[in-house]
Amino acid sequence: MAYQVKEIYHSIQGEGAQTGRAAVLCRFAGCNLWSGREEDREDAECVFCDTDFVGTDGPGGGVFEAAADVATAVAHCWAEGKAGSAGTKPLVICTGGEPLLQLDDALIGALHDAGFEVAVESNGTLPAPQGIDWLTVSPKSAADDPALVQRSGDELKLVFPQPGVEPEDFAALDFTHFYLQPMDGPDKQRNTALVLDYCRRHPRWRVSLQTHKILGVA
Repeated sequence: MAYQVKEIYHSIQGEGAQTGRAAVLCRFAGCNLWSGREEDREDAECVFCDTDFVGTDGPGGGVFEAAADVATAVAHCWAEGKAGSAGTKPLVICTGGEPLLQLDDALIGALHDAGFEVAVESNGTLPAPQGIDWLTVSPKSAADDPALVQRSGDELKLVFPQPGVEPEDFAALDFTHFYLQPMDGPDKQRNTALVLDYCRRHPRWRVSLQTHKILGVA
């Protein structure tokens, strides 16, 4: 299959348990919860997305005909970033949009063959293939919504607050780490205060900040 990739670039992971770790971000085009067009946002299932995942015109982006081609581009990006790998595997974060619309066994295998640890950030509406090394699910619906099919992983990262979505409803899901992340936008200061208050009262949950935005990192 051909893979449509918005962008591939070397950066620092800014959110969740992997915050601060050097990585290659491989952002796939397309999502199943929003078209990415502003005229469709009001009717989308996810109305607060702040990411451009439309098209293949970003840095390092394009249409890749084979899994090996994507892996080669990711490896080239890591090398261009002059990142060493002593003591740890290089990390690629497959994100979107929704990466599981495209990420398959062939691509996971090709990235592993290129020496990478494979992390994925998904909305949880599609089942994750085997072989992913670190799976982050960021739900955009309630825990009892049948659309949330991926109910286990390494990290559940909930943007908070969301109408009709309560953190305690996710407590029975099979994740190792639970994070609340303040929703960005004009109410970010208020939302941050809500996250801090909730995490103080519910210590299973930890605070995730978008540190890449704080630091001005892409």
